[in-house]
Order: sequence, then C-alpha cells, then structure tokens
Amino acid sequence: QGQLVESGGGSVQAGGSLRLSCAASGYTYSTFCMGWFRQAPGKEREGVATIARTGNTNYADSVKGRFTISKDNAKNTLYLQMNSLKPDDTAMYYCAANPSGAYICGLRPAYNYWGQGTQVTVSS
Repeated sequence: QGQLVESGGGSVQAGGSLRLSCAASGYTYSTFCMGWFRQAPGKEREGVATIARTGNTNYADSVKGRFTISKDNAKNTLYLQMNSLKPDDTAMYYCAANPSGAYICGLRPAYNYWGQGTQVTVSS
C-alpha cells in the first residue's frame, strides 16, 4: 500500500520562505506524476505544481517564479520550495501521485494517491 507523508508546513510572515517535503513509499514513484495541491477554507482544491517522470514541471500561474517543485528519486521524496510567500498562499498543502507516464503532468486534482496535508499560514 502506497503512502505519502508531507512535512515542512508552518507559519511565516509575508515575503518569507518554506520548504515542503513529501516522503513517498510503497510504489515506484519515479515513474509517476507527482504534484502539490492546496486548499484554502471555503475554496476548491487547486493544483500548485507538478513534476513528471521526465522531470518536466508545470506550475499554476499564481506561483510561477516563486515556487519550485523538485524530486529526489533515490530518496523517494518530493519537495516544494516556496519563496516570497503571500497571505493568499495560506492553505492546507497536499502531496499527490498518479501512475501516469505523461510528458507534462496536469494541475487538475484528479490524482489517485494523496497525503494527509500540511498547513501553511502566511501572515501580512
């Protein structure tokens, strides 16, 4: 059974940085689409960034130039470096995985496997 466990969330002031990690186990995630999604209270879950098995990345317009997704296949770990954080980035952040060989992975939250989430709070 696969498992995704997020860590690294917390509270930070606007302009600050956080690095999220997602430890994956149970599957060969190097061949999957992997992604970060977020959901703020009262809002739908939205895609933040994804990374394909090839390393190709895809970002939501709202985070381009501020967030960077990466992965370490040897450690089965997915990362999200978040810089220049804004109050609008406040949300629960989820790691997700999909057994897809897509060249570019989509940002729609239609992924098969999900972590429990880690809270990110950005104050002004």
